[in-house]
Amino acid sequence: MNFKGIKYEFSAIPWQHGESGGWHFVSLPTETSTEIRKMFKAEEEGWGRLKATAKIGNTEWKTAIWFDTKMNTYLLPLKANIRKKEGIVIGEKIELVIWI
Repeated sequence: MNFKGIKYEFSAIPWQHGESGGWHFVSLPTETSTEIRKMFKAEEEGWGRLKATAKIGNTEWKTAIWFDTKMNTYLLPLKANIRKKEGIVIGEKIELVIWI
């Protein structure tokens, strides 16, 4: 595949914001977020949005990560179709790759 940028590989535990029906996310590791923010903060769009490509299992997609100032880390939203394709369950660790 074509060069997509700087590659970050990590494990994370998916979580859900709020009640049933709320958005699902993965929080990037603090060290990874710190490095990304130092290198790419100038490229952030509104609300700390930074374009990215993500991969979980066999599913790869164009997306964005958002910097959460309360958690001091980037968040990757996990849409329902991605969770379904990869059998992602809240609270169970997954392996991810992100390119910035």
